[in-house]
Amino acid sequence: MDYAVILALQIGSAIASLVLISLGLAVIFGMMRIINLAHGEFLMLGGYAAITAYNNGVNLWIAMLLVAPLTVGLFGIVVERLIIRHLYGRMIDTMLATWGLSLAMIGFVTVVFGNTVSGISAPLGSLTIGAYRTGAYELFLIIVAALLLVVGWLVLRYTRLGLIARGTMQNAAMAAALGVSPSLVYAVTFGVGAALTGLVGGLLAPLSGVVPTIGAAYIAKAFITVISGGAAILSGTAIASGLLGTINTAMTFAFTSVLGEVALLVAAVVLLRILPQGITGRFFQRSL
Repeated sequence: MDYAVILALQIGSAIASLVLISLGLAVIFGMMRIINLAHGEFLMLGGYAAITAYNNGVNLWIAMLLVAPLTVGLFGIVVERLIIRHLYGRMIDTMLATWGLSLAMIGFVTVVFGNTVSGISAPLGSLTIGAYRTGAYELFLIIVAALLLVVGWLVLRYTRLGLIARGTMQNAAMAAALGVSPSLVYAVTFGVGAALTGLVGGLLAPLSGVVPTIGAAYIAKAFITVISGGAAILSGTAIASGLLGTINTAMTFAFTSVLGEVALLVAAVVLLRILPQGITGRFFQRSL
């Protein structure tokens, strides 16, 4: 029984991790159709923002939950205003621009912080379940992932801001005719996606530490999850995270972590072969 509980927590942690690293990309790619190859570096920047703030005397929770998302969110708005806004509808150009941005960010952060791992201790201690111990912070991340999905759904479904954002992404010309500024909506939406990514970077910093090249460890999983989820940015991300996270954890427990990663990739390839438009391209088509 204890082993089953630990396995369930590990599966939940894997699912939460995929949800967290994919949410910001789901907003930017899923809603705006922008392929942001600097997504991993946005996450890395959030981690460094949280660590730097904490090392300078800021409370750990404020550093992770406020400083990291605000820093990356503002940076995202600047990037959208200076770079992305000139490239809407030009997918290849956007990919090249964000790839160049990712290289520039890695180089700059390496110069400032060095090429060594920076980190902070995970709060909340550990949980004892029978003969097993697991980090209480991982349970906290599961709760945060669930809350972000619920809050995101409520905002997009029931608030005027969510309606304006969805309407502008679907038909910018009509939104402009109704008095909405598509340019402002694009900037705010990109900033929100960046802020979510920065928040996750801050939250994951106590678990994995941060190094300038850490973005490469997350970006592939994020894109795989969002693409596998399909058009519905929230339900698609949640379902794909649940499926891929369960497969990854089960294979890791049964064999090794390497085979777990391979199984995740193979599952995504098979899924996209069967459902080329993702899970919500075939099912849950009216969901968010």
